[in-house]
Amino acid sequence: MRPMDAKTLQHNYARLLERVRLAAEKYQRQPERVRILAVSKTRSAEEIREAAVLGLRAFGENYLQEAREKMEVLRELDLEWHFIGPIQSNKTRAIAETFDWVHSVDREKVARRLSEQRPPAMPPLQVCLQVNVSGEATKAGVSPEALPELARIVATLPRLQLRGLMAIPAASDDVNAQRRAFATLRHCLEGLPSGLDTLSMGMSGDLEAAIAEGSTLVRIGTDLFGPRPRPAN
Repeated sequence: MRPMDAKTLQHNYARLLERVRLAAEKYQRQPERVRILAVSKTRSAEEIREAAVLGLRAFGENYLQEAREKMEVLRELDLEWHFIGPIQSNKTRAIAETFDWVHSVDREKVARRLSEQRPPAMPPLQVCLQVNVSGEATKAGVSPEALPELARIVATLPRLQLRGLMAIPAASDDVNAQRRAFATLRHCLEGLPSGLDTLSMGMSGDLEAAIAEGSTLVRIGTDLFGPRPRPAN
């Protein structure tokens, strides 16, 4: 698949901003309170560079080696890198050494390793806890019942900064079902100590429902970059 050209990317970004604005206005939200995380996994460094020209700064990656290669190519840009994929224990050091944010922390072992392996010279790693709001056995995430204890532990770790929660609900075309899942995550956040400011929820297909339920960060890939190319590996 050919990389997206700059004009198409600009058009997609303008349409995305309009979607966010309209949804925010409909649900009495401030559009500037909803950040866009450009999901750039499998996209080229040049596509990310073009997105940065448009004003996007935060980019989400799932594949560690691919992300590190792009970070090296784009090192002169002031970008914010978010790890949004499943975390394997043997990858925590590389994640801790290279990313600014991690959205997919769902167990104590991984959190402790990220904290221990975060270089002291770097700012604390910004962390969201992934919650399994749909109760799917095949999906990662801490259960809502176990969340408060995990949040308590993570908040004590010195090289991590707990920012909020993330969820990937079961796919549904039913807006009411989408909203119920996102409302579950919002209620989870409301049940934690105050000071957390991030609800990482909503993607291209359910952005409006996520904004309706309080999302502060939407993770957008397809509606920005177009259909994903197949990964090389």
